[in-house]
Amino acid sequence: MMTQIPFFAIDPMLESSVGWKILGIVIAKVITVFTIGLLATMFMVWFERKIVSGMQNRIGPNKAGPFGILQTVADGVKLIFKEDFMPEKADRKVYVLAPFLAFVSSLLLWLVLPLGGDFSNGKNGEVTVFGEVTRIQLMDAPVGILFVLALSSIGVYGIMLAGWSSGSKYPLLGSVRASAQMISYEAALGLSVGTVLLMSGSVQISDIVSGQHGLMNWNLVATGIVPFIIFFIAMTAELNRPPFDLVEAEQELVGGFNTEYAGFQFALFFLAEFMNVVTMSAVMVTLFLGGPQPLLIGGFDLFGWMPWGLGGSLWLGLKVLVFLYVYVWLRATLPRLRYDQLMDFGWKILIPLSLGWFLVLAGLQVARGRFDGFGPILLTSVIAVAILVAAAALLSAAAKIAAANRESEGTVY
Repeated sequence: MMTQIPFFAIDPMLESSVGWKILGIVIAKVITVFTIGLLATMFMVWFERKIVSGMQNRIGPNKAGPFGILQTVADGVKLIFKEDFMPEKADRKVYVLAPFLAFVSSLLLWLVLPLGGDFSNGKNGEVTVFGEVTRIQLMDAPVGILFVLALSSIGVYGIMLAGWSSGSKYPLLGSVRASAQMISYEAALGLSVGTVLLMSGSVQISDIVSGQHGLMNWNLVATGIVPFIIFFIAMTAELNRPPFDLVEAEQELVGGFNTEYAGFQFALFFLAEFMNVVTMSAVMVTLFLGGPQPLLIGGFDLFGWMPWGLGGSLWLGLKVLVFLYVYVWLRATLPRLRYDQLMDFGWKILIPLSLGWFLVLAGLQVARGRFDGFGPILLTSVIAVAILVAAAALLSAAAKIAAANRESEGTVY
């Protein structure tokens, strides 16, 4: 039986007739991908607790399961069976919908991320599973990056609606603060993604990954490092991670947008926050660090012997783990910014810098096309100067924030 496949479900396996074997592989991929997303979230909660406890000379979770690995499961079971309540003045339908909106938007991001595959020799992530050519990716959409940006924006609605529907002023203030923060930093994040699309020439994620074969072809290098730094900072603010965790500033907002939530609904917000950390780290690795592409050592892939492109899955996991550790490290190290510092840094530093860098790279692309011999020299020179300017701007902003913190000691904001 021939089946017309929608444009957004591109998979070599689905280009021919769809039988029971292909249907079984698709179902197995769906279950595997979403299971990985949920297990990665549980691991992130445990990982953060253990690393922070080690940095602070504490023990951390160690009772539930070996090394406390089941502590997250215990917390989840407790929240599921905890008594729920509904504020008297809440908008009931929106109040119930908001946590699911935040959680589902973060979960669906796993649809378009390549979690492995063979990208050598122009294979574009294709592997052979039980005689069928497919990808370790649920949906290789032609507009994959736009899909990622759209879903990351939907999370703002969940937070805003949660604060508004609670019928209380403190959650409303927390949701307004969170929305302003996320929208502000999303502009810089989108511009940094634009540099990747400019250098890759495609918005399809498999094409972006395929073009990053080898360390020197990573978009981290091709875009001049600065867009990667901007993306990392903007994403940290977008995820409400320290030092940008003003969304949950207990001293000012009680608990933030989720003050009136408890039980299973609070667990959904909790899961969405930690799942976003893992998911967006995978997005960052995919855009700038080659995704499942191997880090060749002497031209040799350590995991190249693994079947079904699972070596790429290991490389992706290792790269993501590095960023998860960095996020935990920042949480245990940096103090929280004031809200005015947060907004100043986003609007006055990151957005102009990301826009200027995008224009520089666009100009260099034009110059490289017109002056073939002079293009690489011009590219290297301009990027070197621009990196120095960007570093000076970021150091200046950090110095101003530190000075403002010293001046504000003893002052309540």
